[in-house]
Amino acid sequence: MREAAGGGSVLFACAVFLALLVRRTACAHNYTMLQQQDELLTTYTKDSLSNFTEFTKNYGYYSEEHVVITEDGYILFLFRIPKGKNCNGSVVKPPVLLMHGLLMSADSWLDAGPSAGLAFLLADVCYDTWVGNVRGNYYGRRHIRLDPDTDSEFWDFNTEQMGVYDLPAIIDYILQHTGSKDLMFVGFSQGCRLLFTMASETSGNVEKIRIAINVAPAVRVKYTRSISLRLLTGFYAAVSPILKSPRQLEILQKGGLIQTAAAFICKDYELARTVCPLILAIIDSYDPGSVSTDTIRTLFGHFPAGASAYTIGFYGQEAISKKFQKYDYGLRKNLQLYGNAVPPLYNLKKSTMPVVLVYGNNDFLVDPRDVKWLSKQLPNVLETYEVSRATWNHLDNNYSQLAKRLTFPKINQYLRKYSNRG
Repeated sequence: MREAAGGGSVLFACAVFLALLVRRTACAHNYTMLQQQDELLTTYTKDSLSNFTEFTKNYGYYSEEHVVITEDGYILFLFRIPKGKNCNGSVVKPPVLLMHGLLMSADSWLDAGPSAGLAFLLADVCYDTWVGNVRGNYYGRRHIRLDPDTDSEFWDFNTEQMGVYDLPAIIDYILQHTGSKDLMFVGFSQGCRLLFTMASETSGNVEKIRIAINVAPAVRVKYTRSISLRLLTGFYAAVSPILKSPRQLEILQKGGLIQTAAAFICKDYELARTVCPLILAIIDSYDPGSVSTDTIRTLFGHFPAGASAYTIGFYGQEAISKKFQKYDYGLRKNLQLYGNAVPPLYNLKKSTMPVVLVYGNNDFLVDPRDVKWLSKQLPNVLETYEVSRATWNHLDNNYSQLAKRLTFPKINQYLRKYSNRG
């Protein structure tokens, strides 16, 4: 196990340490009861130790593993649930692609289980469900030429490369494999950012998106209220130019100190019920009762999933600039790449596909003001939808046990409307 030194490690370590202190104080009188707790409640859950195909198999769902190679040589795992266990009709066309958020992976769409995980829910109402990954997480840690453990060049990317190379390669693979001329897109947080980057910086890809549903879209991050996120991204915005080795450039990876410690602590049912929600609340706002204890025990087996320091730092740059613009490499390189000292803005007007925006009023990572700003920049917004729960936050979109009631109906409404069954 290894973890890059710096703000990310310190931040998450402090969160874990604080949670343990609270747990020790609050639950000391329950020590005897905890000693007698069933062994199943104090060991790792099967789901937390499972990869995507194993996870779906745990619940009787068939899934497939596919491999996508990007134009610049990154090898990405792509997953598919061709038909849900509870789908009783024919499969809906065209296919649906899910793209995960920052420091997440395809597994994040499963972690809430069959009753709330969006990949399960979509498959069960007969969508051909594809779930992508991007370079830098544990499903995107391979390259045809570069070794992520020894080659710093492997980690020289940010969300622009994901939008220019990863997302188009995934879309083209799905369309070629299924014979479809387009697909329906559902992105969460960073996944939405990649879509708008792709639309701005590539040609011929917008036409492949029949509809784009963007949940908590992390595009402009001017009003981010999460202090922990601001500290993390600001730190890497400052230090990423001087980081050199792969050990420094890969941060918050699966199997690293932070993820391993969080998974170990939160495998215990009582700790997952009382302490681990505090870790989530340090990252985001607090939404009591939204994420089930079983989901908490599972999600830390897959989160954080790893990223490049440059990706994290990119968000820090934009928190300072208050704009959705390209990466700032410094004066000299900016002049070489952009012909200007200041990075240019991404062109949101090129995102001409039909768009739905979904957000929560209590989201501390993607503030509602930034979502409303985004809705005014895009040329073809069908609806900007606020989740009805007042305390709905950022992480609820992936992990809440209430998602089937609060967000899935809106997502399904538009997918159904734009599908061949619409």
